[in-house]
Amino acid sequence: MINRDGSYLFSNPAWLDEQVAAGGYGTASEYVRDLLRTARLRQQRRAIDGMLVEAVKQGADIVMDDADWAAIRKAARSQAAKRGRKR
Repeated sequence: MINRDGSYLFSNPAWLDEQVAAGGYGTASEYVRDLLRTARLRQQRRAIDGMLVEAVKQGADIVMDDADWAAIRKAARSQAAKRGRKR
């Protein structure tokens, strides 16, 4: 359990230590911050996905060409490289 000021009580400290070590984190706090950041990004992604679904339901028509897909691949590779450097 994490309280609002950032300190936490954890019922299984050995498991937490394993997660810290396996993820390459320096401290449990880094691990918890990453969990929170990941949860926030997942929530943002769900919101975007919901907007996209709603746009499609309303008849939005988006035509993608090769340049669009190339830009998407480039952005994905860039993000993957950034994530690789963080650990």
